[in-house]
Amino acid sequence: MEGSGPAGSPAARLLARLALLAAVGSLVVLLLAVGDGGLVVVVAGFLGLVLCAAGIWWFVAHRGVTRLFGALLAVAAPVGVFVLFAYEGVWLLALFLVLCWAAALACARQALRRSRPERSKRAAVAAPPPRRPVLIMNPKSGGGKVGRFGLVERAEALGARVILLDPSVHADVAALARGAVAEGADLLGVAGGDGTQALVAAVAAEHDLPFLVVSAGTRNHFAMDLGLDRTDPSRCLDALTDGEELRIDLGDVAGRPFVNTVSFGVYADVVQRPEYRDDKAGTILTVMPDLLLGEGVRRLDARVDDTTLSSQQALLVSNNPYVSPDELSGAGRRPSLDDGELGVLGIKVEDAAQAADLAVRGSQSTGLTVLTAHRVEVDSDMEEIPVAVDGEALRMPTPVVCTLRPGALRVLVPRDRPGVPAPVPAVRWRRIFDLAFGRTERPAGSSP
Repeated sequence: MEGSGPAGSPAARLLARLALLAAVGSLVVLLLAVGDGGLVVVVAGFLGLVLCAAGIWWFVAHRGVTRLFGALLAVAAPVGVFVLFAYEGVWLLALFLVLCWAAALACARQALRRSRPERSKRAAVAAPPPRRPVLIMNPKSGGGKVGRFGLVERAEALGARVILLDPSVHADVAALARGAVAEGADLLGVAGGDGTQALVAAVAAEHDLPFLVVSAGTRNHFAMDLGLDRTDPSRCLDALTDGEELRIDLGDVAGRPFVNTVSFGVYADVVQRPEYRDDKAGTILTVMPDLLLGEGVRRLDARVDDTTLSSQQALLVSNNPYVSPDELSGAGRRPSLDDGELGVLGIKVEDAAQAADLAVRGSQSTGLTVLTAHRVEVDSDMEEIPVAVDGEALRMPTPVVCTLRPGALRVLVPRDRPGVPAPVPAVRWRRIFDLAFGRTERPAGSSP
Protein backbone atom coordinates (compact mmCIF):
# COMPACT_ATOMS: atom_id res chain seq x y z
CA MET A 1 0.00 0.00 0.00
CA GLU A 2 1.39 3.36 -1.03
CA GLY A 3 1.26 6.21 1.43
CA SER A 4 1.98 9.88 1.13
CA GLY A 5 5.48 10.93 0.26
CA PRO A 6 7.68 12.55 -2.34
CA ALA A 7 6.78 11.80 -5.92
CA GLY A 8 9.82 9.78 -6.92
CA SER A 9 13.46 10.30 -7.75
CA PRO A 10 14.77 12.75 -10.40
CA ALA A 11 15.21 9.84 -12.82
CA ALA A 12 11.61 8.75 -12.25
CA ARG A 13 10.34 12.31 -12.81
CA LEU A 14 12.36 12.63 -16.01
CA LEU A 15 10.99 9.33 -17.33
CA ALA A 16 7.44 10.38 -16.42
CA ARG A 17 7.89 13.66 -18.33
CA LEU A 18 9.26 11.80 -21.34
CA ALA A 19 6.25 9.46 -21.20
CA LEU A 20 3.86 12.41 -21.17
CA LEU A 21 5.80 14.12 -23.96
CA ALA A 22 5.60 11.03 -26.18
CA ALA A 23 1.89 10.53 -25.42
CA VAL A 24 0.96 14.18 -26.00
CA GLY A 25 3.17 14.31 -29.10
CA SER A 26 1.38 11.37 -30.67
CA LEU A 27 -2.02 12.95 -29.91
CA VAL A 28 -0.96 16.27 -31.43
CA VAL A 29 0.31 14.56 -34.56
CA LEU A 30 -2.90 12.57 -34.79
CA LEU A 31 -5.06 15.72 -34.48
CA LEU A 32 -3.01 17.54 -37.10
CA ALA A 33 -3.30 14.57 -39.43
CA VAL A 34 -7.06 14.02 -39.04
CA GLY A 35 -7.69 15.30 -42.55
CA ASP A 36 -4.66 13.50 -43.99
CA GLY A 37 -5.31 9.96 -42.86
CA GLY A 38 -5.23 10.25 -39.08
CA LEU A 39 -8.88 9.29 -38.78
CA VAL A 40 -8.27 6.27 -41.02
CA VAL A 41 -5.45 5.11 -38.75
CA VAL A 42 -7.57 5.33 -35.59
CA VAL A 43 -10.78 3.83 -36.96
CA ALA A 44 -9.12 1.07 -38.98
CA GLY A 45 -6.76 0.16 -36.13
CA PHE A 46 -9.62 -0.07 -33.64
CA LEU A 47 -11.84 -2.11 -35.95
CA GLY A 48 -8.93 -4.41 -36.80
CA LEU A 49 -8.34 -5.15 -33.12
CA VAL A 50 -12.04 -5.79 -32.46
CA LEU A 51 -12.45 -8.07 -35.49
CA CYS A 52 -9.28 -10.01 -34.66
CA ALA A 53 -10.50 -10.64 -31.09
CA ALA A 54 -13.94 -11.71 -32.36
CA GLY A 55 -12.29 -14.08 -34.85
CA ILE A 56 -10.19 -15.68 -32.13
CA TRP A 57 -13.34 -16.20 -30.02
CA TRP A 58 -15.19 -17.87 -32.90
CA PHE A 59 -12.14 -20.04 -33.62
CA VAL A 60 -11.83 -21.22 -30.01
CA ALA A 61 -15.51 -21.48 -29.05
CA HIS A 62 -16.97 -23.09 -32.19
CA ARG A 63 -16.37 -25.91 -34.63
CA GLY A 64 -16.80 -26.46 -38.35
CA VAL A 65 -17.51 -23.54 -40.67
CA THR A 66 -17.71 -21.02 -37.82
CA ARG A 67 -14.27 -22.03 -36.58
CA LEU A 68 -12.83 -21.73 -40.08
CA PHE A 69 -14.43 -18.29 -40.48
CA GLY A 70 -13.01 -17.21 -37.12
CA ALA A 71 -9.50 -18.30 -38.11
CA LEU A 72 -9.73 -16.43 -41.41
CA LEU A 73 -11.04 -13.31 -39.69
CA ALA A 74 -8.35 -13.39 -36.99
CA VAL A 75 -5.69 -13.42 -39.72
CA ALA A 76 -7.43 -11.23 -42.28
CA ALA A 77 -8.27 -8.36 -39.89
CA PRO A 78 -4.68 -7.26 -39.10
CA VAL A 79 -3.55 -8.00 -42.66
CA GLY A 80 -6.41 -5.91 -44.01
CA VAL A 81 -5.46 -3.03 -41.72
CA PHE A 82 -1.87 -3.05 -43.00
CA VAL A 83 -3.04 -3.21 -46.62
CA LEU A 84 -5.41 -0.28 -46.04
CA PHE A 85 -2.65 1.77 -44.44
CA ALA A 86 -0.40 1.12 -47.43
CA TYR A 87 -3.17 1.90 -49.95
CA GLU A 88 -4.09 5.16 -48.21
CA GLY A 89 -0.44 6.11 -47.82
CA VAL A 90 -0.68 6.44 -44.05
CA TRP A 91 1.56 3.55 -42.99
CA LEU A 92 4.36 5.93 -41.95
CA LEU A 93 1.92 7.87 -39.79
CA ALA A 94 0.64 4.64 -38.25
CA LEU A 95 4.19 3.45 -37.59
CA PHE A 96 5.09 6.78 -35.98
CA LEU A 97 2.04 6.66 -33.69
CA VAL A 98 2.76 3.06 -32.67
CA LEU A 99 6.38 3.92 -31.87
CA CYS A 100 5.34 6.99 -29.89
CA TRP A 101 2.87 5.03 -27.79
CA ALA A 102 5.37 2.24 -27.28
CA ALA A 103 7.95 4.78 -26.07
CA ALA A 104 5.34 6.45 -23.85
CA LEU A 105 4.38 3.16 -22.21
CA ALA A 106 7.99 2.05 -21.79
CA CYS A 107 8.97 5.34 -20.12
CA ALA A 108 5.83 5.31 -17.96
CA ARG A 109 6.52 1.80 -16.67
CA GLN A 110 10.15 2.61 -15.93
CA ALA A 111 9.07 5.78 -14.13
CA LEU A 112 6.62 3.88 -11.95
CA ARG A 113 9.16 1.16 -11.29
CA ARG A 114 11.83 3.67 -10.20
CA SER A 115 9.38 5.64 -8.07
CA ARG A 116 8.51 2.66 -5.91
CA PRO A 117 10.38 2.39 -2.62
CA GLU A 118 12.67 -0.58 -2.08
CA ARG A 119 10.81 -3.48 -0.56
CA SER A 120 11.75 -4.46 2.95
CA LYS A 121 9.97 -7.80 2.70
CA ARG A 122 11.37 -11.16 1.74
CA ALA A 123 14.58 -10.32 3.60
CA ALA A 124 16.93 -13.30 3.70
CA VAL A 125 18.68 -14.30 6.92
CA ALA A 126 21.91 -16.22 7.29
CA ALA A 127 21.43 -19.97 7.61
CA PRO A 128 23.94 -22.64 8.70
CA PRO A 129 24.51 -25.53 6.28
CA PRO A 130 22.20 -28.50 6.96
CA ARG A 131 23.85 -31.59 8.41
CA ARG A 132 21.41 -34.24 7.13
CA PRO A 133 19.67 -32.90 4.01
CA VAL A 134 17.38 -35.20 2.04
CA LEU A 135 16.39 -34.45 -1.55
CA ILE A 136 13.64 -36.16 -3.55
CA MET A 137 14.34 -36.19 -7.29
CA ASN A 138 12.12 -37.08 -10.24
CA PRO A 139 14.32 -38.21 -13.17
CA LYS A 140 11.52 -37.54 -15.71
CA SER A 141 10.80 -33.99 -14.61
CA GLY A 142 11.65 -31.23 -17.06
CA GLY A 143 12.52 -33.71 -19.79
CA GLY A 144 15.25 -35.41 -17.76
CA LYS A 145 17.03 -32.45 -16.13
CA VAL A 146 18.07 -34.55 -13.13
CA GLY A 147 20.31 -36.70 -15.32
CA ARG A 148 21.29 -33.97 -17.79
CA PHE A 149 22.68 -31.71 -15.07
CA GLY A 150 24.09 -34.49 -12.89
CA LEU A 151 21.96 -33.44 -9.92
CA VAL A 152 22.19 -36.73 -8.02
CA GLU A 153 25.99 -36.81 -8.11
CA ARG A 154 26.25 -33.11 -7.31
CA ALA A 155 23.87 -33.35 -4.33
CA GLU A 156 25.58 -36.43 -2.90
CA ALA A 157 28.98 -34.76 -3.23
CA LEU A 158 27.58 -31.92 -1.08
CA GLY A 159 26.49 -34.36 1.63
CA ALA A 160 22.82 -34.85 0.77
CA ARG A 161 20.91 -38.11 0.70
CA VAL A 162 18.98 -38.48 -2.55
CA ILE A 163 15.72 -40.38 -2.94
CA LEU A 164 15.42 -41.05 -6.68
CA LEU A 165 11.86 -41.76 -7.77
CA ASP A 166 11.04 -44.64 -10.11
CA PRO A 167 9.02 -43.13 -13.00
CA SER A 168 7.22 -46.45 -13.58
CA VAL A 169 5.86 -46.62 -10.02
CA HIS A 170 3.51 -44.13 -8.37
CA ALA A 171 5.22 -42.64 -5.32
CA ASP A 172 3.68 -40.91 -2.33
CA VAL A 173 6.26 -38.12 -2.06
CA ALA A 174 4.67 -36.71 1.11
CA ALA A 175 5.07 -40.11 2.79
CA LEU A 176 8.68 -40.30 1.60
CA ALA A 177 9.31 -36.83 3.05
CA ARG A 178 7.77 -37.78 6.41
CA GLY A 179 9.89 -40.93 6.47
CA ALA A 180 12.99 -38.82 5.89
CA VAL A 181 12.03 -36.53 8.79
CA ALA A 182 11.50 -39.54 11.05
CA GLU A 183 15.03 -40.69 10.16
CA GLY A 184 16.53 -37.36 11.21
CA ALA A 185 16.51 -35.15 8.09
CA ASP A 186 17.08 -31.49 8.94
CA LEU A 187 16.25 -30.24 5.41
CA LEU A 188 13.85 -31.44 2.72
CA GLY A 189 14.23 -30.61 -0.95
CA VAL A 190 12.75 -31.50 -4.31
CA ALA A 191 14.04 -31.61 -7.87
CA GLY A 192 10.78 -31.86 -9.76
CA GLY A 193 7.60 -30.10 -10.79
CA ASP A 194 5.73 -27.51 -8.76
CA GLY A 195 3.04 -30.00 -7.72
CA THR A 196 5.67 -32.27 -6.14
CA GLN A 197 7.37 -29.22 -4.62
CA ALA A 198 4.14 -28.24 -2.85
CA LEU A 199 3.57 -31.66 -1.27
CA VAL A 200 7.06 -31.86 0.20
CA ALA A 201 7.00 -28.17 1.18
CA ALA A 202 3.92 -28.88 3.31
CA VAL A 203 5.81 -31.59 5.21
CA ALA A 204 8.75 -29.23 5.72
CA ALA A 205 6.40 -26.52 7.02
CA GLU A 206 4.66 -29.02 9.30
CA HIS A 207 7.98 -29.86 10.99
CA ASP A 208 9.44 -26.31 10.71
CA LEU A 209 12.33 -27.55 8.54
CA PRO A 210 14.01 -25.59 5.76
CA PHE A 211 12.94 -26.48 2.23
CA LEU A 212 15.18 -26.51 -0.85
CA VAL A 213 13.80 -25.86 -4.34
CA VAL A 214 15.77 -27.30 -7.28
CA SER A 215 14.57 -25.89 -10.60
CA ALA A 216 14.34 -29.21 -12.43
CA GLY A 217 10.71 -28.88 -13.56
CA THR A 218 9.39 -27.77 -16.93
CA ARG A 219 8.40 -24.16 -16.23
CA ASN A 220 9.63 -23.75 -12.67
CA HIS A 221 7.25 -20.91 -11.77
CA PHE A 222 7.95 -21.30 -8.06
CA ALA A 223 11.72 -21.23 -8.61
CA MET A 224 11.35 -18.16 -10.83
CA ASP A 225 9.46 -16.22 -8.17
CA LEU A 226 12.08 -17.21 -5.59
CA GLY A 227 14.75 -15.67 -7.81
CA LEU A 228 16.52 -18.98 -8.52
CA ASP A 229 18.47 -19.94 -11.63
CA ARG A 230 16.13 -21.79 -14.00
CA THR A 231 18.74 -22.37 -16.69
CA ASP A 232 21.07 -24.41 -14.48
CA PRO A 233 19.28 -26.28 -11.65
CA SER A 234 22.61 -27.46 -10.21
CA ARG A 235 23.20 -23.90 -8.97
CA CYS A 236 20.23 -24.30 -6.60
CA LEU A 237 22.29 -26.93 -4.73
CA ASP A 238 24.80 -24.24 -3.74
CA ALA A 239 22.36 -23.44 -0.92
CA LEU A 240 23.55 -26.61 0.86
CA THR A 241 26.92 -24.99 1.56
CA ASP A 242 26.36 -21.25 1.06
CA GLY A 243 22.72 -20.47 1.64
CA GLU A 244 20.33 -18.09 3.29
CA GLU A 245 16.74 -18.48 4.39
CA LEU A 246 13.48 -16.84 3.31
CA ARG A 247 10.14 -16.99 5.10
CA ILE A 248 7.26 -17.24 2.61
CA ASP A 249 3.56 -18.09 2.51
CA LEU A 250 2.06 -21.46 1.66
CA GLY A 251 -1.34 -21.85 0.01
CA ASP A 252 -4.00 -24.34 1.08
CA VAL A 253 -6.90 -25.62 -1.01
CA ALA A 254 -9.25 -28.00 0.80
CA GLY A 255 -6.36 -29.22 2.95
CA ARG A 256 -3.93 -29.67 0.06
CA PRO A 257 -0.90 -27.33 -0.19
CA PHE A 258 -0.05 -25.23 -3.25
CA VAL A 259 2.91 -22.97 -3.99
CA ASN A 260 1.66 -21.27 -7.19
CA THR A 261 -1.94 -21.45 -8.32
CA VAL A 262 -5.24 -23.26 -8.07
CA SER A 263 -7.38 -23.18 -11.23
CA PHE A 264 -11.12 -23.79 -11.50
CA GLY A 265 -13.33 -23.89 -14.55
CA VAL A 266 -12.19 -24.18 -18.16
CA TYR A 267 -8.47 -24.81 -17.58
CA ALA A 268 -9.13 -27.32 -14.81
CA ASP A 269 -11.54 -29.16 -17.12
CA VAL A 270 -8.98 -29.31 -19.92
CA VAL A 271 -6.12 -30.70 -17.82
CA GLN A 272 -8.36 -33.53 -16.62
CA ARG A 273 -8.28 -35.03 -20.11
CA PRO A 274 -5.77 -37.89 -20.36
CA GLU A 275 -4.70 -36.76 -23.84
CA TYR A 276 -3.79 -33.24 -22.63
CA ARG A 277 -0.23 -34.11 -21.61
CA ASP A 278 0.67 -35.42 -25.08
CA ASP A 279 -1.32 -32.96 -27.20
CA LYS A 280 -2.10 -29.73 -25.36
CA ALA A 281 -3.13 -27.59 -28.36
CA GLY A 282 -5.20 -30.34 -29.97
CA THR A 283 -7.01 -31.12 -26.72
CA ILE A 284 -7.82 -27.44 -26.10
CA LEU A 285 -9.28 -27.00 -29.61
CA THR A 286 -11.29 -30.20 -29.26
CA VAL A 287 -12.95 -29.53 -25.91
CA MET A 288 -13.18 -25.72 -25.74
CA PRO A 289 -16.44 -25.38 -27.73
CA ASP A 290 -18.20 -27.69 -25.27
CA LEU A 291 -16.68 -26.00 -22.24
CA LEU A 292 -17.51 -22.46 -23.38
CA LEU A 293 -20.87 -22.80 -25.14
CA GLY A 294 -21.94 -26.44 -25.40
CA GLU A 295 -23.30 -29.10 -23.10
CA GLY A 296 -20.09 -29.10 -21.05
CA VAL A 297 -20.59 -25.51 -19.90
CA ARG A 298 -20.13 -25.12 -16.15
CA ARG A 299 -20.38 -21.93 -14.19
CA LEU A 300 -18.68 -21.22 -10.89
CA ASP A 301 -19.67 -18.93 -8.05
CA ALA A 302 -17.06 -17.65 -5.64
CA ARG A 303 -17.06 -15.79 -2.37
CA VAL A 304 -13.88 -13.72 -2.30
CA ASP A 305 -13.77 -12.39 1.26
CA ASP A 306 -16.87 -10.11 1.18
CA THR A 307 -17.17 -9.98 -2.64
CA THR A 308 -19.34 -12.37 -4.66
CA LEU A 309 -18.40 -13.46 -8.19
CA SER A 310 -21.19 -15.18 -10.10
CA SER A 311 -21.23 -17.51 -13.13
CA GLN A 312 -17.50 -17.40 -13.79
CA GLN A 313 -16.10 -19.55 -16.60
CA ALA A 314 -12.65 -19.67 -15.09
CA LEU A 315 -11.17 -18.73 -11.75
CA LEU A 316 -7.52 -18.64 -10.76
CA VAL A 317 -6.37 -18.31 -7.15
CA SER A 318 -2.67 -17.70 -6.53
CA ASN A 319 -0.34 -17.87 -3.55
CA ASN A 320 0.20 -14.07 -3.38
CA PRO A 321 -0.96 -11.83 -6.25
CA TYR A 322 0.69 -11.65 -9.63
CA VAL A 323 1.77 -8.22 -10.76
CA SER A 324 -0.55 -8.42 -13.80
CA PRO A 325 -3.04 -10.85 -15.34
CA ASP A 326 -0.23 -12.27 -17.52
CA GLU A 327 -0.23 -15.45 -15.44
CA LEU A 328 -2.93 -16.68 -17.81
CA SER A 329 -0.24 -16.94 -20.47
CA GLY A 330 2.42 -18.21 -18.08
CA ALA A 331 4.35 -14.94 -18.25
CA GLY A 332 3.23 -13.46 -14.94
CA ARG A 333 5.45 -12.93 -11.91
CA ARG A 334 4.78 -12.49 -8.23
CA PRO A 335 6.93 -9.68 -6.85
CA SER A 336 6.35 -11.02 -3.34
CA LEU A 337 5.64 -14.39 -1.75
CA ASP A 338 5.18 -13.08 1.79
CA ASP A 339 2.35 -10.53 1.60
CA GLY A 340 -0.14 -12.91 3.26
CA GLU A 341 -2.78 -12.48 0.52
CA LEU A 342 -4.27 -14.63 -2.21
CA GLY A 343 -4.47 -13.29 -5.73
CA VAL A 344 -7.82 -13.89 -7.48
CA LEU A 345 -8.55 -13.64 -11.17
CA GLY A 346 -12.01 -14.37 -12.58
CA ILE A 347 -13.02 -14.60 -16.25
CA LYS A 348 -16.49 -14.41 -17.79
CA VAL A 349 -16.52 -14.12 -21.59
CA GLU A 350 -19.64 -15.48 -23.29
CA ASP A 351 -19.61 -14.07 -26.82
CA ALA A 352 -17.49 -12.33 -29.43
CA ALA A 353 -18.48 -8.86 -28.18
CA GLN A 354 -17.15 -9.60 -24.71
CA ALA A 355 -13.98 -11.10 -26.21
CA ALA A 356 -13.45 -7.88 -28.17
CA ASP A 357 -14.08 -5.82 -25.03
CA LEU A 358 -11.43 -7.84 -23.19
CA ALA A 359 -8.94 -7.32 -26.03
CA VAL A 360 -9.55 -3.56 -26.16
CA ARG A 361 -9.89 -2.73 -22.45
CA GLY A 362 -7.72 -5.42 -20.88
CA SER A 363 -7.92 -5.45 -17.08
CA GLN A 364 -10.65 -2.77 -17.23
CA SER A 365 -12.99 -5.13 -19.08
CA THR A 366 -16.15 -6.32 -17.34
CA GLY A 367 -15.16 -9.86 -18.35
CA LEU A 368 -12.07 -9.85 -16.14
CA THR A 369 -12.05 -9.45 -12.35
CA VAL A 370 -8.80 -8.99 -10.41
CA LEU A 371 -8.91 -9.09 -6.60
CA THR A 372 -6.90 -9.98 -3.52
CA ALA A 373 -8.30 -11.90 -0.57
CA HIS A 374 -7.57 -13.93 2.54
CA ARG A 375 -10.22 -16.55 1.85
CA VAL A 376 -11.87 -17.78 -1.36
CA GLU A 377 -14.79 -20.21 -1.40
CA VAL A 378 -15.67 -21.69 -4.79
CA ASP A 379 -19.06 -23.34 -5.29
CA SER A 380 -21.00 -24.96 -8.10
CA ASP A 381 -24.26 -26.81 -8.71
CA MET A 382 -22.16 -29.98 -8.92
CA GLU A 383 -21.16 -32.02 -5.87
CA GLU A 384 -17.59 -32.35 -7.19
CA ILE A 385 -15.61 -30.16 -9.56
CA PRO A 386 -12.29 -30.48 -11.41
CA VAL A 387 -9.44 -28.48 -9.86
CA ALA A 388 -5.89 -27.95 -11.14
CA VAL A 389 -3.48 -27.51 -8.22
CA ASP A 390 -0.05 -26.32 -9.39
CA GLY A 391 -0.88 -27.97 -12.72
CA GLU A 392 -1.96 -31.30 -11.19
CA ALA A 393 -5.42 -32.52 -12.23
CA LEU A 394 -7.67 -33.30 -9.23
CA ARG A 395 -11.35 -33.43 -8.32
CA MET A 396 -12.67 -31.92 -5.08
CA PRO A 397 -16.08 -31.80 -3.36
CA THR A 398 -17.81 -28.42 -3.31
CA PRO A 399 -17.54 -25.92 -1.82
CA VAL A 400 -13.76 -25.68 -2.23
CA VAL A 401 -12.03 -23.29 0.17
CA CYS A 402 -8.66 -21.63 -0.53
CA THR A 403 -6.68 -19.96 2.25
CA LEU A 404 -3.11 -18.97 2.99
CA ARG A 405 -0.68 -19.83 5.77
CA PRO A 406 1.42 -16.66 6.13
CA GLY A 407 5.14 -17.25 6.71
CA ALA A 408 4.64 -20.99 7.08
CA LEU A 409 7.50 -22.09 4.84
CA ARG A 410 11.24 -21.69 5.40
CA VAL A 411 13.02 -21.79 2.04
CA LEU A 412 16.80 -22.23 1.78
CA VAL A 413 18.18 -20.44 -1.28
CA PRO A 414 21.74 -19.89 -2.57
CA ARG A 415 23.31 -16.63 -1.47
CA ASP A 416 24.42 -16.08 -5.08
CA ARG A 417 21.28 -16.28 -7.25
CA PRO A 418 19.81 -14.25 -10.14
CA GLY A 419 17.03 -12.73 -8.03
CA VAL A 420 13.51 -11.61 -8.93
CA PRO A 421 13.29 -8.96 -11.68
CA ALA A 422 11.46 -5.81 -10.70
CA PRO A 423 7.77 -6.12 -11.64
CA VAL A 424 6.36 -4.09 -14.51
CA PRO A 425 3.50 -2.06 -12.97
CA ALA A 426 0.26 -1.20 -14.75
CA VAL A 427 0.37 2.29 -16.25
CA ARG A 428 -1.98 4.80 -14.64
CA TRP A 429 -1.63 8.14 -16.36
CA ARG A 430 -2.89 10.17 -13.38
CA ARG A 431 0.00 8.73 -11.39
CA ILE A 432 2.41 9.55 -14.24
CA PHE A 433 1.13 13.15 -14.29
CA ASP A 434 1.61 13.50 -10.53
CA LEU A 435 5.08 11.99 -10.77
CA ALA A 436 6.13 14.20 -13.69
CA PHE A 437 5.25 17.41 -11.86
CA GLY A 438 6.49 16.42 -8.41
CA ARG A 439 3.12 16.09 -6.73
CA THR A 440 2.81 14.25 -3.43
CA GLU A 441 1.20 10.81 -3.53
CA ARG A 442 -2.18 10.61 -1.88
CA PRO A 443 -2.72 8.04 0.81
CA ALA A 444 -4.55 4.99 -0.48
CA GLY A 445 -8.31 5.34 -0.07
CA SER A 446 -8.30 9.13 0.27
CA SER A 447 -10.59 11.35 -1.78
CA PRO A 448 -9.08 13.08 -4.84
